Parts: sequence; structure tokens; C-alpha cells
Amino acid sequence: MIDKFLRMFPLLLRRGLPQGGLRRDLWVSTADAATYSVMVGCGETYIPAFALALGLGPVAAGMLVSVPIFAGALFQLVTPLAVRWLGTNRGWVIACTVVQSLSFVPLVFWALRGKAQLAELLVAASVYWAAGMAGAPAWNTWMGTLIPERMRTSYFAQRNRLGQFCIFLGFVVGGITLQAGETHGLTLLAFAVLFTAAGICRLVSTLFLAACSEPDQRSTAATANGVAAAQQDEPPPPTQIRQLHNAISTMIVSPSGALVVYLCSLSFAAQFSGPYFTPYMLRESHFSYSAFMLVSATSFLVKGLVLPSLGRLGSRIGSLGLLWIGGLSTIPLSLLWLPSTNISYLIGVQIVAGTCWASYELAVVLLFFEAVPHRERTGVITAYNLGLAVATLAGAGAGGIVLRMLGEDRNAYCTVFALSSLLRLATVPLLLRVRSAKH
Repeated sequence: MIDKFLRMFPLLLRRGLPQGGLRRDLWVSTADAATYSVMVGCGETYIPAFALALGLGPVAAGMLVSVPIFAGALFQLVTPLAVRWLGTNRGWVIACTVVQSLSFVPLVFWALRGKAQLAELLVAASVYWAAGMAGAPAWNTWMGTLIPERMRTSYFAQRNRLGQFCIFLGFVVGGITLQAGETHGLTLLAFAVLFTAAGICRLVSTLFLAACSEPDQRSTAATANGVAAAQQDEPPPPTQIRQLHNAISTMIVSPSGALVVYLCSLSFAAQFSGPYFTPYMLRESHFSYSAFMLVSATSFLVKGLVLPSLGRLGSRIGSLGLLWIGGLSTIPLSLLWLPSTNISYLIGVQIVAGTCWASYELAVVLLFFEAVPHRERTGVITAYNLGLAVATLAGAGAGGIVLRMLGEDRNAYCTVFALSSLLRLATVPLLLRVRSAKH
């Protein structure tokens, strides 16, 4: 049933695509990245600002960044079972992206209504993140079978570059829309327009995903469950808890374990302050939406500009060397917000931050292909997503507690930013343990 649907769904779209299997697949995967990234830029990134516009506080805005990610990480544990049941990674990814696009519908409704409770926003955001994170392990396994190893560094560098440009585009359009709405007293209506556009972009992204092929669905479905081959006499699939236990057990004695521990630790440190930059700008520093957009969008633009150079650098020094550059350079970033709230100064800070995080993010993508064997990839990424969500929730929660205890004023924000840098510094011993499979 699902196979018939997937063959019919992209039929008209395929006629306008480049011919040739791999070439066409790379093209539609890149188009998916572009439309998905516009959704992130004009939708996902403005959800905390939407909460502030509805009159909620900075800690509530931080909860909207962390709690839904944790909920999503729990839900993504169903991915191996769903892939096995459907017999296709591609089908599960498409189902998840459709649900993710529909998660913007209640946000549009609440923007038009003019009010929403924090619990309502948390439910909608949790559906958004659950759909996105549930599809991620299957997408990684799918792309791992689709893109040849010799092309991965250059392809993902170019793909991520386009994605950053499209996030920048979506974010800029969002900022301009919100500034126009605020000027005319229609801020919440502007949010409704943005969330509508974000949902449409995700539906278009789904069309591109449906047009992308999937090699040997039978074997990739088996791989997604961590087995060596899909034989007729294979044992019954283990429970989800058992699968997670197996993935963690494998990680303990493999290079992927040290990588996941480091990434989750750095995420805790970064999320200690990360969710509170938006309320710091909009609530504490009283930035206009245009100023907020200008400062925040700079990082996205810089990431897109530097990724080709980072891709070439990664080819020379390896993805592990790239991780060292990115991991160490992110340590002082939150401290750089302390000296001034001048727009020009903060744009300079974001130029540095965009370069540092671009190096880190590209290294993470490449290391998951290098440090994690193909047959273990879905299980390890599932465990990583869960660990990352716990780290995100714990980091944002700890930062929110400190912020509230200190009075949510400028000194409180500065304390949170400084502590975040100290926590990042504490992850360096964990970085020393990370090894690539090539080492």
C-alpha cells in the first residue's frame, strides 16, 4: 500500500527532474534541504519569539526550546519498529514530514485567536519535534545507502551550505514580516502568516523526499533495526527498550560512544544559555524585530558562506580535526555577549559564532558516517538523539533555574552566559577521547 502511494505521489514532480539515478536523487535531496531550511528559518526559529509576543516569560520561551525536543526524542524510539512494519525508511520519513507540516496548523490558529496557554504551545511544539526527530534516524540510514562515501564530505558541505542560506532567507523574510506587522499593530497576524508559510514549505519538502529513490528497501529496513541481513529465518525483532540497550552497549566499546558522550555534554553546556538569547534580545535589551532578525540571521548567512572552505579543510585534516576546531572555538562564544548590546558589535560576534558552529556541525555529520558502522547507524543515532534531548532539557532547565533565581535581569543573563562558557570548557577532556573510525 505504502509503496503504491509513494510511486504515485511524486509522478508529476519526477518529470521535471534531472535524469539519471544518483544525479536525480542528489538533486531532490538538495531541494528537500532548501525547502526544509526555509521552514526552519521562518517557522521553527520564531516559536520562542511567538511565546514572548503572547505575553509569556523568558523561562517559558526556554521551555519551548527544550521540552519538545525531549518529547521528540522519546517518540523517535518507535522508528525502528515503524521502519520494519512499513518495510521502508523512505515511507516512514515521508509520513513524519507530513505530520510535521501539519503541526503548524494550531500555531496559526492561536496566532489568529490572539492567545495560547503554555501547555498548548508545548503540545504543538512537541508534535513538531517528535515528527522531525522520529524521521531523523531513518533519514540518516536512507542517505547512508544512497550517497557514495567518496562524495559525502563535499556533498554534505554543499548541501548544508544551501540549507544555511535558506534558513537565512526564511529568517530574514520572517523578521521583515514581523517588523511590518509590529509597525501596523498586527504582530500576531504576522506570526500566523509565517507559520502558514512554514507548513507549506514542509509539504513541498515532502514532495521532494517522495521523488527520491531508496536502494534495496528490504536490506535497509533490516539495517534500521541493527541486524546484519534480512533473512527468512531471522529471530523476532527485539523490543524498543532492548534495541536501545543494544545500541548503547555497542557504543560503549566503539568510537561512536565517546563521540556521543562528548556531543551530548557540549549540548548541555550550550543549551544552558542557548534558549535565552532570544528573550535577552527581545525582552531584556528591547530589540526591534528587525534588529533581532539582523543579529540572529548573521550566523545563518556566515555558516552558508564558510561551509565550502570548511569542506575543503575537512578533506585535508579529517572530520576529527574539524571537530576539534569547532569544539574548542565554541567555548568562549557566550562570553562575547557580555561586553555590549550594540547591534554592530553583536553582528561581529555572530560572524565568529557562525563560523565556529558551522565547523562543529559539519564535523558531526561526517563523523556519524565515519565512526558509526552502517548496520549500527540507526540505533546509534536514535540513542544519540535521546541523549541529546536529555542534555538539551537538562541544560535549558538548569539555565532557566539560575536565570529565575537571579531575577531575570541583565546581571542574571550575564551569569548564565558566563556559566555556559565554563561548562563548555569542562567538555575538553571528553573531546580528547573522541576517535574517528579511520584512526
